[in-house]
Amino acid sequence: MQKRKLGNSSLEVSVLGLGCMGMSFGYGPAGDKKEMISVIRAAVERGITFFDTAEVYGPFTNEELVGEALVPFRNQVAIATKFGFGPGVDGSARWSALNSRPEHIKAVAEASLKRLRTEVIDLFYQHRVDPEVPIEDVAGAVKDLISEGKVKHFGLSEAGAQTIRRAHAVLPVTALQSEYSLWWRKPETDIIPVLEELGIGFVPFSPLGKGFLTGKIDASTTFDSTDFRNAVPRFTPEARNANQALVDLLNNVAQRKQATPAQVALAWLLAQKPWIVPIPGTTKLHRLEENAGAVDIELTTGDLQAIDNAASQIAVQGNRYPDHLEQLTGR
Repeated sequence: MQKRKLGNSSLEVSVLGLGCMGMSFGYGPAGDKKEMISVIRAAVERGITFFDTAEVYGPFTNEELVGEALVPFRNQVAIATKFGFGPGVDGSARWSALNSRPEHIKAVAEASLKRLRTEVIDLFYQHRVDPEVPIEDVAGAVKDLISEGKVKHFGLSEAGAQTIRRAHAVLPVTALQSEYSLWWRKPETDIIPVLEELGIGFVPFSPLGKGFLTGKIDASTTFDSTDFRNAVPRFTPEARNANQALVDLLNNVAQRKQATPAQVALAWLLAQKPWIVPIPGTTKLHRLEENAGAVDIELTTGDLQAIDNAASQIAVQGNRYPDHLEQLTGR
C-alpha cells in the first residue's frame, strides 16, 4: 500500500484509510465485535495504517472497538478521533449538543486516550465548528494537548475556509476532514484551494457517497430502521432514481478498466491531489479488499477529463444532510 503525507505535516499514512464509524453506529445495528476487530486487523495486514473514529460514534463504543483492535499494531498505525459534541443529559456524547470549550476538549482527550488504549492521539479533529467558542480557543486547547504529549496533530471537520485560516494561524492544521466525492464536489470551490495554499491535507469521508457510488443501492433498496440514510434527502427513492446516472457513469469507466464502480470512484479522488487520503468505511472483508484495489486503478488525464465532462451533465438530486445537520457544516 502506497503512503501519502497529509499536507506539509509529518503525518504519513496509507493512501487509503479506514472509516470505522459504521462498525458501531449509523448504518444499522452495530456489527459483531469479533468480526469488526477481524476487519480492522485485516486492514492493517493489507497495509492500511490510518483509522478514523470519534467519541460520538456509538457513542464511545467505536473508540473502544478501534482501541482493542489496534493494540497489537499501535506503533504501526495512526488513529484519528474527534471532539466537539455533547454531553447529553445522560452524560453521553450527543450530536444534538455542540461543545468545544477548552476544558471539555481536554476532558474528551483524556477519555479518548483510555478508550483507545493509547498514550497519544495521532490526529485530533474538531468534529464540527462550535459558533459559541472562538476557533482560536479551540486551537489553543489542542496546542496545550500537543505540548503535553497527548496529541500529535490537529484537524478540523466540515469547517469553512475562514475558520480553517483562523485556526491555522494559531496551530498548524494537519488535515481537514469533510465529505468529498463525485457526488459532492462543493469543496473544490472554496476549500481545496485554501488547503493547497496552507499545506493542509484533505481526508474525504463518505468517498463512496454513503454506499451509493458502489452501485449496490438503487431506488428499491430498503435500509434498517436505525440507518441514518433513511433521513437523508439524497436517499429518497426519487433522488436515488435520479442519481443513478452517476453510478452508470462509474460503471462505464469500470468496465473499461476491469474494475468496480467503487474502485473508480476512489481512484478518481486519489487522482485529484497528492495530499488527499479518503477513508471509505466498511464492515465486510471483501469490500475492504475491493476498496484497497482502487490504488492500482490508473486513470489517465483523458479518463479524468471524460469523467468530469460526463459528471458535469448530471445534476445530483437531494441534500446530503437533513436541515438540522446541514446547518453544522461550512462554518
